[in-house]
Amino acid sequence: MNTAQIQTALKTKGYDPGEIDGIRGRRTIAAIKAFQAANGLLVDGIVGPETLAKLFPAGAPAAKSPVIPVAHGWMGEAVRLIGVTEDISDADNPLIIGWARDLDIDYNDDGIPWCGLFVAHCIGSQLTEEPLPNYPLSARAWRSFGTECSPQLSAVMVFWRGSPSGALGHVGFYVGEDRDAYHILGGNQSNAVTVTRLAKGRLLESRWPATALEPEGIIRKLRPDGRFSENEQ
Repeated sequence: MNTAQIQTALKTKGYDPGEIDGIRGRRTIAAIKAFQAANGLLVDGIVGPETLAKLFPAGAPAAKSPVIPVAHGWMGEAVRLIGVTEDISDADNPLIIGWARDLDIDYNDDGIPWCGLFVAHCIGSQLTEEPLPNYPLSARAWRSFGTECSPQLSAVMVFWRGSPSGALGHVGFYVGEDRDAYHILGGNQSNAVTVTRLAKGRLLESRWPATALEPEGIIRKLRPDGRFSENEQ
């Protein structure tokens, strides 16, 4: 199951998600909520099993690439943004600055660490009722986000940087793991949105959005390709 299939089903039933582009944007979320309200479902914008059953009464079609569960909309947004880079000149990437503007966060220079902003955008744009940390630009502030969970697919992973007892940190999303490292999809990793390996010993917290469906505990075992990241913020 993927977002484009959901958008098509919504449009067929009279709920306009906008362009059928496979992106879970605001119009798609609004269409999901309208469909849920009309069908006596919990209006949360999350396409869980009950919403899927109503949306596809004859059975949901199989996804071509079921890598990210459809209920993990924040992770889908993170994957979509892989490759986004900050502007290393005196200018700024307007996309990154726009994430802060949409969330009413005081941020106007992508030379300032933006790993927390990236996570805030992915969560805030997809889980519109989810409380964000008071200062989401701080990686360690995400230690109080949502609820504690074990490291698993789509979890918010908070790491120390510099010193375990210091103030610096890094935050991103779990993609998988090998024996020694977590593979993290995050922003400001070598000045871009990438997947990189962070040593397991640096993990401080693993957190799950409070308004999402219960975590499934999906663990992805990956090959230990690549060196440990030493350039993330």
